[in-house]
Amino acid sequence: MSKPDSITAIDGLTVGHWTDAEAATGCTVVLCPDGAVASIDVRGGAPATRETDLLRPGNLVERVHAFLLSGGSAHGLDAATGVMRWLEEHGRGYPVTSGVVPIVPAACLYDFSIGRSEVRPGADAGYAACEAADKNPASGSVGAGAGATVAKARGIERALKGGVGSAAERTASGISVGALVAVNCWGEVVDPESGTVIAGPRGEAPGSFESTMEILRKSPPLSPFTRDNSTIGIIATDAVLTKEQAGRLAVIAQTGLARCIRPVHTPVDGDLIFALATCRNGTSTDVLQLGALAARAVERAVLRAIQEASALGGTPSVRDWAS
Repeated sequence: MSKPDSITAIDGLTVGHWTDAEAATGCTVVLCPDGAVASIDVRGGAPATRETDLLRPGNLVERVHAFLLSGGSAHGLDAATGVMRWLEEHGRGYPVTSGVVPIVPAACLYDFSIGRSEVRPGADAGYAACEAADKNPASGSVGAGAGATVAKARGIERALKGGVGSAAERTASGISVGALVAVNCWGEVVDPESGTVIAGPRGEAPGSFESTMEILRKSPPLSPFTRDNSTIGIIATDAVLTKEQAGRLAVIAQTGLARCIRPVHTPVDGDLIFALATCRNGTSTDVLQLGALAARAVERAVLRAIQEASALGGTPSVRDWAS
């Protein structure tokens, strides 16, 4: 049986979404049943995170048990409590004398500009995402991507819908690497193979885009500078990696964002990538090779998130705008 073209190509991983389409928000969880070696690379200037210090080399905890990506800005970090509750009920976590303490690194994006800003993913949403987890994750305007928007150089009024996307790559020796990305960027989105803008600020004519780079060349961005951003994602592999190597994998994977999003890693984007290694393959690998494939998986995941997004909260998708 062929492996899925998503992060669940890594054996053992499952993905679950909780979505409130009316409020245009949601959360996404990646479950790691056996735990995973993990690290993080943060490039954006406005991150909202939880349980990231322990991902540094030298800290006690070596394995994490789930990852959460959520809408709701920093409020959405509450959803990790529900993920912890679900994991504890299933006996998954760091062993302590009283049982287990599940380790759930989390990151959030700002999605208050469309839908209902008073509705945020909480503990029940995180729990529900775990209950929904399977090997066939949906893409588009679901989970953490429900309220995501992109291309905001002309403000949210001219933006397009973002979303969640996933993709996978594989080495000739059989090592898998997969990406899951929630795309909610200030910048425009570009197909790196052709250089074509696939999602820019909406122009005057249906289907047309203004150039974000030309807007920036002529004048500073709109004031106040829109803060409803962040592209957050997860890179996963079944290779054997240390925390240090996972950290380098996350760094290289960020180049996938840089090739697709113009500009990226801005002061008002909380851009970050988690990297995890299940070590199930039992094979060590060259991080240069794995990183190149990880960056490619990120590129494809970003494009899929945009191409499969649906209109929500009055913001059209690329498919709507092009038709």
